[in-house]
Amino acid sequence: MTSPPDNPLSAIALDAELLEQQLRQEDALLRGHFRLSSGLHSDTYVQCARFLRRPDLAAPAAAALAGQIQAADLQPDVVVGPAMGGVVIGYELARQLGVPGIFTERDAEGQMTLRRGFAVAPGEKVIIAEDVVTTGKSTLEVARVLRELGAEVLGVASLIDRTGGTGGLDFPHFALLSVQAATYQPDACPLCAAGVPVVKPGSRPEKAF
Repeated sequence: MTSPPDNPLSAIALDAELLEQQLRQEDALLRGHFRLSSGLHSDTYVQCARFLRRPDLAAPAAAALAGQIQAADLQPDVVVGPAMGGVVIGYELARQLGVPGIFTERDAEGQMTLRRGFAVAPGEKVIIAEDVVTTGKSTLEVARVLRELGAEVLGVASLIDRTGGTGGLDFPHFALLSVQAATYQPDACPLCAAGVPVVKPGSRPEKAF
């Protein structure tokens, strides 16, 4: 394992308030009526891709996450992020930690897997990287893949924690910002009842914070 790079960004304090401000400035933290990938509806959507397109913002954020991991005295051998949301933050977090960064993706049957020659060895210690953890489902899918290969999952690191403490993870969760958001079943959504148009994530919401 190589040593973490000598990077002055690691000395920059990025607290939750500053990150939230940056997300809003980049129209990456949105209010409205959204259909999430889980099928639930929500009044809040985080489009981290708009934030992570800026290397000058992504690098300090990853450095802050790396600091949390190091403060917990954890030393991963590799960072693994699920495609697509975990690819950019996973790469940058791996760079900050001085370890390789790889990603999982779904195969033709929709199952999470390692492809493209990526592999983890039995006994390797892994940090999973995500942009946002909402239900914890994709994180647990990645953890299952890694554990089946004999790797040890040290934890997950994400820019945003949207779980509200209900992600069901059996390993530590490092995050820079906790975002509280209301979620509804589609047939019990008050925003639908009020006639507010629903926006599918990835399309352009009408109004930001």
